[in-house]
Amino acid sequence: MKLIVFGATGRTGILLVNQALDAGHEVVAFARTPSKLSAQGERLTVVQGDVLNAADVERAFAGGADAVASVLAPAKGSPANLLPTAAAHIVAAMQQHGVRRLVYMTGAGVDMPGDQPKLFNHLIKFALKTLAGDVLQQSLAAVEIVRSSGLEWVIVRAPMLTDGPRTGRYRVGMVGVNTGPRLRRADAADFILKQLESGAYAGQAPVVSN
Repeated sequence: MKLIVFGATGRTGILLVNQALDAGHEVVAFARTPSKLSAQGERLTVVQGDVLNAADVERAFAGGADAVASVLAPAKGSPANLLPTAAAHIVAAMQQHGVRRLVYMTGAGVDMPGDQPKLFNHLIKFALKTLAGDVLQQSLAAVEIVRSSGLEWVIVRAPMLTDGPRTGRYRVGMVGVNTGPRLRRADAADFILKQLESGAYAGQAPVVSN
């Protein structure tokens, strides 16, 4: 498959690019700063650009694609409209080029039908609103754009991300249902890659955790 990864130089994005290449896929890595990418090879194409620029995003699709992943996350000093603007540009480019499958990673603080939050989940949500309310609002807006896109989307919701080797063992549930408080970035990448390949959770927004 030919995959486009937005957020390719982030801590999860780098792992996703490497895992996809290891699995034999072609990867287009969209990056604002390509020098942060350690991966190399004839199956890797790096497109330098800014997700806030629609023309830059559209360039990533010039050679076609089978599926797209977004693992974007705001960094300190990022614009307040980063996530929804990027989501809108990615969706528009996919629609223009006829690419159907989108796997979009966001935080577990984004509510979805089917969630059954417990006291712990409510406490975490309160902390998120207090400490990172702007990021949560961005995430909610971006997810709504994805859900209303008409694409074959999978929204992967992740709790606190941690480092460590890939285990390939994780739980897939909803908030308060068969989920834990942490997920290794390498396992997040593993699950995202599986969805890019199969779309088994198309139209769903599971929480993935270790």
